[in-house]
Amino acid sequence: MAIICKAAIANGKGGFSVQDIVVNEPKDDEVLVKIKAAGLCHTDHDSLSWGKQIIIGHEGAGIVVSVGKNVSSILPGDKVILNWAMHCGRCFQCLEGNQHLCEVASPVAAGGNGYTPGHAGLNGTTLNGDPILRSFNIGTIAGYTLVKESAVVKNTSETMSFPAASIISCGVMTGYGSVVNAAKLKAGALAVVLGTGGVGLNVVQAAKIAGAEKIIAIDINPNRLEMAVKFGATHTILAAKDDTGLLKAAGEVRKLTDGRGADYAFECTAIPELGAAPLAMVRNAGTAVQVSGIEQEVTIDMRLFEWDKIYLNPLYGKCRPQIDFPDIVQLYADGHLLLEEMITRTYSINELDKAFDDMLKGRNAKGVIVFD
Repeated sequence: MAIICKAAIANGKGGFSVQDIVVNEPKDDEVLVKIKAAGLCHTDHDSLSWGKQIIIGHEGAGIVVSVGKNVSSILPGDKVILNWAMHCGRCFQCLEGNQHLCEVASPVAAGGNGYTPGHAGLNGTTLNGDPILRSFNIGTIAGYTLVKESAVVKNTSETMSFPAASIISCGVMTGYGSVVNAAKLKAGALAVVLGTGGVGLNVVQAAKIAGAEKIIAIDINPNRLEMAVKFGATHTILAAKDDTGLLKAAGEVRKLTDGRGADYAFECTAIPELGAAPLAMVRNAGTAVQVSGIEQEVTIDMRLFEWDKIYLNPLYGKCRPQIDFPDIVQLYADGHLLLEEMITRTYSINELDKAFDDMLKGRNAKGVIVFD
């Protein structure tokens, strides 16, 4: 039986509207999920200008309503976390262990945020009678979503709220995975985190979980630095807006690291001009990680690579959803990883304009859209 629900629809030209969509029953390999909460991030705002109508949203959590006959990993009634890094399990990258780079199903690596086989059948969701795409193949800012089985991971926590579960889908996973999966930060290491918004805070707490000795948080917002301390930062540096490339801040980092620089530096600002900044923060043979997904052209002084420095640009924290999501849930259950504390405010779908404004003006660590 088809379901009519509200969804946030991007017009492709920078705007959006809340409209009724029709969501049909799942096909053999699909899952129908009632969305309870959807995290909001800058990529969702970017998606308003992708030149096509899409259902917005790529972070979410909810309850399984029904499943196709070939679905075996979950059942109706299960609580699930949505995952946009669909994988086929058979292509070159999947067999290499890079599920997040699946050449067949990934909406990023395979489809440029368009339709791939990781997207549920287009006729399964319609707007005014016409099929409509979902952002990152899942479109979570909607009352219901129809997705492939690989897009959901069962959430076994009895205490985690749906808003907390929803932010695992991207912001938490990106920050956590960049530390644990990509950088493979070693216990006792000295780490720097540039930018302490939602992703940066997850880098901070992942570094703490991994056993970093010092975690130096850098931001221009003193309120965010206060929050970084709550999440595990041992030192903070209030950066100046006119500090080009954060080179002055890098000097402060060296003072805190025996004059040589940190072992690891994580860029979480999404500011193209700071794409090379983590290289200035790390010691010789240190590791710089560009976490925030900068895709613009950046000019880099190659002397910043001297000597033997490594620069990583991982996608989605090298996410392995069926491994990493349960690990994150367990860390939450054990009290090692904070989720509820990261959510500054929740909104209804009709308050999405306000939610975007708060996000763009840096008022929130994390804003979440909630559904009944």
